[in-house]
Amino acid sequence: MTDPSHDHAGLSDTFASRRYFKKFESIIRHLTRVAAAMQAEGRLSKSDVKVLTAYLMRLNFTFRALSMKYLMAGRNTGRFFGSLAMDKRDSGFPVASELMTMANDAQQAERHLANMASETQLKDDMVRTIISDRAVPSKLQFALSQRLYYEELLKGQLFWTQNDPVCEWLENIGERRRRFLLHWAAYDSQVNLPVIYLMELEDSGKVALPKDERRWPEVQAHLMAQALAGLKLVTIAKGFDEDFDDLHPKHLRRFHVGPMYSSAYTEQSGPLHRVLEEAEAPAGQDWALAWTLEELESEEVREERSGWFGTVEREIFALDPFGGRGADTGATRTQRAIILPQRPFQVLAELGPPGFADVQKFVVSEVGQVLRY
Repeated sequence: MTDPSHDHAGLSDTFASRRYFKKFESIIRHLTRVAAAMQAEGRLSKSDVKVLTAYLMRLNFTFRALSMKYLMAGRNTGRFFGSLAMDKRDSGFPVASELMTMANDAQQAERHLANMASETQLKDDMVRTIISDRAVPSKLQFALSQRLYYEELLKGQLFWTQNDPVCEWLENIGERRRRFLLHWAAYDSQVNLPVIYLMELEDSGKVALPKDERRWPEVQAHLMAQALAGLKLVTIAKGFDEDFDDLHPKHLRRFHVGPMYSSAYTEQSGPLHRVLEEAEAPAGQDWALAWTLEELESEEVREERSGWFGTVEREIFALDPFGGRGADTGATRTQRAIILPQRPFQVLAELGPPGFADVQKFVVSEVGQVLRY
């Protein structure tokens, strides 16, 4: 068995680290525009885009915090503090342990800030060091970067390794029957990628789900335990349907954000690696991001006996009917997309590698334009 750490790289060069974070800030901005474009086409609802954008913004805040933590990577700061560990082989994203460490730091952020000089004091000391000592104030710059890091953590609204389910009311569809949207997310440690889930369900319980002191904690724990990218949607939905007799999952979706491909940072093999190499795009435009949406829908309901006299509803889920792939994918349909700037897209179109005909291409520009092919 190979050591997964061999696939992890530390961004120990200051400029490489800063370019990496700037690239991701740009990519996430483009992602929110792609989601808006999908809404305009009717493929995502307004509430879908609102949920997705909120998770993408949380991801952006997480990257911003990490960029502050590693702002002085590679500089002589008087102490060793490491460098950002990223998955160069499979995902192009930071490894999950970075987010775990960040969660621990967030618990102690107030204590750290209480023992640090203020931002104003640190900047004044920097000026004195530059003018009086004619030296680069690296240690002070490092202290300021760490202060900014802990301040970002205190602001909250970050994307953690586990982002617990939220329940939003959609409509009442009868007496003692309501429709809710549940959404949650995870940073999957097996693939080092963010995964976002949305589930529409009907609730026939006596007490509305978010107000139910017994069911709601159980639902949250159940869904987070199943938030693994390797599990099929039909496995997740059936397990949920069978564990909660008065909750009926009608539509389950899973968004995989990534992998990110970049000729400057990643070593993935395959057609996109060649496309990015041949594109020779300028810095900031030498990337491509995969974006996959899996969907599972209930097509009918059957009643099963429960106990001596009772019955419960059970969902029958529709699986992909084409080529017998439904059993393999565990989904009603899977939509694969790739988001990339103009120059890499031109090379992709010229090369026409196999396997990309059914992949939707979203071509983005720095001025905010999104074109779909």
